[in-house]
Formats: sequence, structure tokens, C-alpha cells
Amino acid sequence: MARVRALIRRRLRRVPPHEEYFLNIYPMMDMMTILLVFMVMQFAAAAAHVESADLELPQSISIVEPERALQVQVTRNEIVVDGAHVLDLRNGVVDPSQKQGGGTGFLITPLLEVLQQHRDRLRLIQRHRANQPFVGEVQIMADKRTPFRTLSEVLYTLGQSEFRHLRFVVLRREG
Repeated sequence: MARVRALIRRRLRRVPPHEEYFLNIYPMMDMMTILLVFMVMQFAAAAAHVESADLELPQSISIVEPERALQVQVTRNEIVVDGAHVLDLRNGVVDPSQKQGGGTGFLITPLLEVLQQHRDRLRLIQRHRANQPFVGEVQIMADKRTPFRTLSEVLYTLGQSEFRHLRFVVLRREG
């Protein structure tokens, strides 16, 4: 019997001790945090950012989400491009001295200069990032009381500065 016990003890010594396996969740938590930040940034970019108090957007039942693009705001008092004031309006009308050709002209000179700067900047970014051609996408947020003539002048100026993919931003009406 002593011999059997000694044999059993020898064999037990040869068996390696039981190793504990566990799942390290810290790297997984880091990954989930990064994904969460990415998702929040994606959803934040999907919403249009309206900064002006005197801007009343028209309502629509559209379900298309806005994409990232250069923002042009046309309020009753000013035109704002990408958050920067470009020129003042009087009751939604552009001063004739600010247009090429005076009162009958369609090209808004200060707006054209700012848009060309943005176009050049966006072209450079597109070329270095994705080596893709410049697309020229714009989100237009126009007050619903904006005169058609003013909106036509802004659209013409956008076209002259090679911004041709235009999207109008509206408020979603429930219904």
C-alpha cells in the first residue's frame, strides 16, 4: 500500500499545477470607449447647426439626413459662411454696392471672395486626404422669409465659385 501511495504522489508531482485562465476586459473597454466617441461624433455631425436667432427654417417632411458640407446661412440680416459673418443684409436684400453689376447684378462680390477661399482650402484637403476631385457640397440654411431674388443671387455666387452640389436644410415636421 505504501508503494502505491508513493507512486500516486510521484505522478501527481509530474502533473503541472492547474493554470487559471481569465479574460482581460480592460482592452475591450478601451475599444468600446473609442467606438462610443466615434459614434457620438458621427451623430453630432449629422445634425445641422443653426447659430442665428433670426433664422427661421422652413418645415418639411423630408427624411434625408444632412451630410458634412460647407454651411451657408442666409438670415434676414446677414449672410454667414461656415460660422463667419460675410455681409449684412437689409430686410433680406443685398446692398447693390456689394454686387457686381449693381442692382441688376447677381454676383455678390464679398461672398464670392469668401467662397473661393473655402473652395481652395477644401480642394487642398481633398487632394491630400483622399486624392479625390473637389465636389463642392454646400448646405444652405435660408430663412423662410428670404426674398427669392436674394436666394437666387446666393445660388448664382455659389455656382460661380464651383460649389454645385447644393442641399437646403429644413426643419423636420412631425406628421
